[in-house]
Amino acid sequence: MGFALSALQLTSTAFQNGSAIPQKHTGEGEDVSPALAWSDLPEGTRSLAVICHDPDAPLVTPGRYGFVHWVLYNIPADVSSIGEAVNQYTTGASDFGKPGYGGPMPPNGHGVHHYFFWLLALAVEPELEDGLNMWDLLEKVESDVIGMNRLVGTYQRD
Repeated sequence: MGFALSALQLTSTAFQNGSAIPQKHTGEGEDVSPALAWSDLPEGTRSLAVICHDPDAPLVTPGRYGFVHWVLYNIPADVSSIGEAVNQYTTGASDFGKPGYGGPMPPNGHGVHHYFFWLLALAVEPELEDGLNMWDLLEKVESDVIGMNRLVGTYQRD
């Protein structure tokens, strides 16, 4: 599965690309998802998906790596942002074993982890079934991804 970044833009009022994620949005804080906004969607976008993945997590299983913190999809194409602690759209399964956002909380002393908030622009209507994990979602939409980009935040526990 190969994807290329597009001109689509993804931002947050909570943190800048490459900077620290505020504790409020982590497992050590209120554990609420950050607000996200996007622009420059490719023509033909019919729905969107958001994924938060920590590739620095020391977890490797066959065909998978890292830790999935959030899977949110079936976002209509006319939506240009989601608020903090969003509870709309379809929530998939995270690696916490439950749906919804679970903020950064790497092992103590493990150093800085990078959290990739991905936005996928899809050429399909927002009609995917509930409960997909990141890997299942990516498999289902691979041929329908027409744009994507990411916002990367960092977090570290002492």
